[in-house]
Formats: sequence, C-alpha cells, structure tokens
Amino acid sequence: MAEVLQAKDADEWAYRGEGAVNLVLSYCGSSPKFVGKVLRIQKVSNKVSKYENGHSALTKDERFLWGQFEGLVAARTREIAEQLYVQKVMCPLLGSEHVDAGIRILVSREFLKAVENKVLLQRPTLRVDAAKVNPLCDSVLVIADHSIFPSVRGILKEDFCLSVEIKPKGGFLPTSDFIDEENAVKKRITRFKMHQALKLHDGVISQISKYDPLDLFSGSKDGVQNAIKCLFLTPQNNFRVFLNGSLIFGGMDGAAECVSYTVDQAFQDGIKRVIVAKDGMHSKYFLELVTETVMKSGLLNQLLEVQKLDSIDIEGAIHAYYDFVSLPCMVCRKKGENKLSGRYSSIHSMSKDAKLKLVRNYLISATGKDLSMMISFRPRKSKDVESPHRSVLLKEINQTFDYKASFIDLDMKPLKKMEYYYELDQQIVSCYVQMVKDDEAIQNGAVGIDGSLNSYIAKWK
Repeated sequence: MAEVLQAKDADEWAYRGEGAVNLVLSYCGSSPKFVGKVLRIQKVSNKVSKYENGHSALTKDERFLWGQFEGLVAARTREIAEQLYVQKVMCPLLGSEHVDAGIRILVSREFLKAVENKVLLQRPTLRVDAAKVNPLCDSVLVIADHSIFPSVRGILKEDFCLSVEIKPKGGFLPTSDFIDEENAVKKRITRFKMHQALKLHDGVISQISKYDPLDLFSGSKDGVQNAIKCLFLTPQNNFRVFLNGSLIFGGMDGAAECVSYTVDQAFQDGIKRVIVAKDGMHSKYFLELVTETVMKSGLLNQLLEVQKLDSIDIEGAIHAYYDFVSLPCMVCRKKGENKLSGRYSSIHSMSKDAKLKLVRNYLISATGKDLSMMISFRPRKSKDVESPHRSVLLKEINQTFDYKASFIDLDMKPLKKMEYYYELDQQIVSCYVQMVKDDEAIQNGAVGIDGSLNSYIAKWK
C-alpha cells in the first residue's frame, strides 16, 4: 500500500455507481496495475459530525461481537475492518472463488476532493443530498471489476463482455415464533413485496415490481425464468446490464424505471454483439442465458444458507441485541412485557454468548439480503477450449459462453443499525397491511391479504 493516489489520478477513474455506503469508480486508464479494477470509496452522511464520519474503528460492543475473527477487531479504521469482514467472515461462507476482498491503497485528500468534483453531476440527486465522499479516508479499496474479463497480463481483451448485476434480496419466508400475530403476514408475503408498497407510498418508486425473490431462489427453471423476466420488466435498482463495463440497461440508482429509447437501443445493440440470433430474438435469448447461468452457478444455494442465519427474525433478534449491549429492552417496554416472564423471556434468559451469536448471525444475514450478484458472459471461441472459466451452452442457438459469477457489495452492517432494522420492519408491515385494507375496502372485500395491488397503486399515483 505504498503508492498514494493524487489529484491528477482522478482523471483515470470514471463514475460507475454507488450504494448507501460506497462510491464505485471504474478504471479508464492504461496502467496494468489498475486495468480490470474498480475503486470503492467510502461515503459519509451530510448530516453527521466529523467525529461520526465513519473513520473511527469498531465500537467496544462490535469488537466483542466480531472478536473470534483474527485481525478484524484490531483494525485501526472501520474501512479496514470492513475489508477484513469480507475476507474473514463472508469469503468462507460464500466461497472465495466468488468473493474478492480486495486490497487497500493510500489516497490523498486532494484525490478525494478531485473525485468528488468530477462525479458530482453524474450522481443521482438523492444520493448527492444524502452523502458525500468521506474526506477523512486515507485509503480506498481496489477490487476486481467483475463486469469484464481481463487477461492474465492485466490488458483487456477486445472481446465483448456482457454482465448482469442482480440484487436477489431475501429468498425465504420467516417462520419465527417471535413474530407478532398482527405481523403474521410476514410468513406469507416476502419482505421485498411488502417493501415495494412502502416505497410506492413514499414516492421512492412509481411502479410496483412483480419480481418475487421466492421465484429466484425456488430451484426450478420456470421460477428462476419468471424472476429474471420480472426483474427485466421493472429493473428499479435490482437489475442492471453492462457491456464491457458500461451501463446499457437499468438505472444508476433505480431512478430509471421506464427505460428510455436511448438506453433501450444501447441495450439492444449491446446484446447483439454477444448473442448470435435472429433480429427480435436477442432479448429472449439474453434472459434465457441469465436463467441458465443462475441455475448452473449454484450461487443462490450458498446465498440462501447465509440468509437463513437469521433464524428468529428481527422481532426476536432485537431482544438479544438490547441485552447484548446492556440496554433496557425498549420493545418489551413498549409492549408492556416482562423480560423474564413474558413472551420473549426465552431470549432474555439466554447466555450472553448465545445472544451474541443471534445478533452476529442476524447481521451476517443482513449482508446476504443486501448484496448483489454479478454474472459476466463472453462468447467462447472454438480455440478457447482451455479457458479457465466455466461455460454455459444455449442449445437453441448452439452458442457457448464463458461466464464468471461473483458476489459484490458485502458491506458489514453496524451493530447500532439493529434498532433501525426493527423500526423499518414494523413500518414496512404496517404500510402493507394498511394497503391491503384500503384495497379490500375499495373492492368490497373481494381481495384478500395476498391480493392485487392495483387499487393501491392507483390511489398513490
């Protein structure tokens, strides 16, 4: 980590996108050291003080929570701790062949300022209003650009590479006995579907997605195919397509819900460079290619096991959290429950180690529910019989593709977010239940709890 990126180096990095925590830049220069790489630069909320800018290391409780993972708790900054979290916690769970923990390189404050100014006009307004590049960072994370196929020497091949980024979201329904009866809908309706109602209500989206994570995780080709089709029809920020690392379909931040002609044309032109088919059939075979590869890769089986580490739902885990951090249980207090004799007494009477495990597993599961999969394809040439990459065959067009599949955005969740997760969960369920009641009232009781969202959509548009 000897090299330090300076202000002039910002010219060689281009805006790729961002999440709530990090800004992502792709390399557009010629240095073999960085070809095929992306930078992840930590952001900081515009609303917090300098002391809270995320530069400090783990809290005392977090050090105890992650204490069994060598090196993680000794990290001098949170950014280093988060990299070690990916390396020590997520890699063993998801497979090191699918996860790149990356390396950290030093940066100057001038570099960070130059990046901030360069990408400002490219960032979605909501993201700009919420956060900025953290000026206190002294290093950034360099990881592989999973949307391209670099050669061994670090020089990009001239082949066209098509990549799809998918946010799978939670792939199972909770069965926890700690879920309140008034929230029993959680056991029948996916969190993703319920959250769509809240996002529509709040104006975050303008159209409800038909995507159902249960289809994607179903293990059946029909289910996976339907999930991919629904993601394609309403991508929001859950489905994006790249050609040689450049976005050709989907929004930078979920804002592009109705794909414009320009982007649509770019997508059509892009997939024609990779998929050999008759005119009008490229999109069909692209979706089939994604479906076949998702099935063959086995990524979702590993991911589902990680997500299921959340064994008692947030409505149970929140009680373990309050005891773990030695605070009064605000949920029990609000519900008028006695910690030691009430409904949640079995959790409150657990050993501290058992509570630690529940909380830790919940936070690991939260990473699994919030990550993305990146699957990249390129046509396999007949002479590439010794390609190191796995392949998938589309029988209908007799075309074989190299592919690689990876997990990205494996952010460590702060322990203090447990309360936020609980409050958001209650808000999501409440909004969805109210939406169904409104829908039933409008349709004179003709629609049940699993029914149509049409009237609700009409109401809020």
